[in-house]
Amino acid sequence: MSSSSAKQAVVIGAGPAGLMAAEVLAQGGADVTVYDAMPSAGRKFLMAGRGGLNLTHSEPLPDFLARYREAMPHLKAAVEAFPPNALRTWTEALGQPTFVGSSGRVFPKAFKASPLLRAWLRRLDAAGVRFAFRHRWLGWDESGGLLFATPDGPHVASADATVLALGGASWPRLGSDGAWTVTLAAKGIAIAAMRPANSGFTVAWSNVFRDRFEGQPLKGVALTIGSHTVRGEAIITRAGIEGGAIYALSAELRAAVLGVGQATLTVALRPDLDVAALTARLSGTRGKQSLANFLRKAAQLSPIGIGLMQEAAIASGRPLASFSPAELAQLINAIPVRLTGVARIARAISSAGGISFAELDEHFMLRKLPGVFAAGEMLDWEAPTGGYLLQASFATGVTAGKGALRWLALQDG
Repeated sequence: MSSSSAKQAVVIGAGPAGLMAAEVLAQGGADVTVYDAMPSAGRKFLMAGRGGLNLTHSEPLPDFLARYREAMPHLKAAVEAFPPNALRTWTEALGQPTFVGSSGRVFPKAFKASPLLRAWLRRLDAAGVRFAFRHRWLGWDESGGLLFATPDGPHVASADATVLALGGASWPRLGSDGAWTVTLAAKGIAIAAMRPANSGFTVAWSNVFRDRFEGQPLKGVALTIGSHTVRGEAIITRAGIEGGAIYALSAELRAAVLGVGQATLTVALRPDLDVAALTARLSGTRGKQSLANFLRKAAQLSPIGIGLMQEAAIASGRPLASFSPAELAQLINAIPVRLTGVARIARAISSAGGISFAELDEHFMLRKLPGVFAAGEMLDWEAPTGGYLLQASFATGVTAGKGALRWLALQDG
């Protein structure tokens, strides 16, 4: 297909899902322009890579897919068509080989997002993909053109196929502010309310605990809400608690907090020791040791863990020093932490909610808007951190791009 006769494809959103859709479209012969409201591509992608870019996960695909919970049936075909191994091969082709970390997570060897993004943008440029930054999508004009607000005034673009990849509603300063929900709702598209995902939660810590332990990690703990338990790490914040293990439980914790106004998270400081073993360790003579030193030596507890026990004791109305060895042993692996709220969506790693899958066909085309496709965090799914977020964003971008190519071919037919 020559450039003069090429079908016009517009991708709105220059994050992983949008860039992947643009690549697929360009490889298929479409004339592609990517629009984004920000001054450059991949702002949130770059932020995600600051602490080491976790691209995907190496666990078996059935276990991987289960991480998407109720959205799994809707994402299964896309992830199977572009699975973790395909993502690793794609990354390697960009000159960014990957490795599997001790947790099974997959990272680029450079451990950063910026080299990968630079190589990707170079390849897109070589494929003829054009970029229009500082273009904020406002919807459609009366004739069906795509309407953008720009520093130079309104701009209207025509498209034979459009892929929307505008992200969710977390970290709005990086571009994904969820404003598109109003635009699509006005077209009759069903959208599940946007909610924080992989987020922190608020806790009414005492001033003493907050001032001493803010920013410190709880390592090697097991966290439980209802029938769900996750082992890992959590971080004490001034307003509450966050971190990997918290994010893995965020859907359950959020449901409890939003449902009844609070939730009780149970923390096990020594999950590999049972109550009997801990009781035996704590039944020795304390002598002149302070309680904190005794707990640190006898049960190998960290100062932050002991502080958490003190918080629970204060809440119970009893000093921790009055607890018997058996009661201390029971508390060590069942510390109740009362969560009083969900951290703001603007600070969440990702967001839940978005376009209902019932609005999409198997190619991620909006049934009510033929020729318009959606991908990435705009869709109504969520997943824990660990590579699952990026993998589904890449995979849905591939599916939407292929769907848009199919649509363009049908228009030619």
